[in-house]
Amino acid sequence: MCQKLVNRVAQSRQLMAVADPELLVLFEDWLDELENEVVSLAKQHGPMSPEDLAHKLGLSERGANFLMSKLSREGKIS
Repeated sequence: MCQKLVNRVAQSRQLMAVADPELLVLFEDWLDELENEVVSLAKQHGPMSPEDLAHKLGLSERGANFLMSKLSREGKIS
């Protein structure tokens, strides 16, 4: 939990350097929603390819791959 908080602070600082603080909050909320959606889909459908995930969420394959890699590192999906 503590590591997650430290990572969030570091991520927020990086984003604040290039984004308006009001937009940053919206982006973080959107990213949280996407992550929850990926975890939910993984529980329902099992492992998916980045291409399948991108299609289901309306994202680019690169964006889907990013989310899958991030969540896998965090142990939220396998």
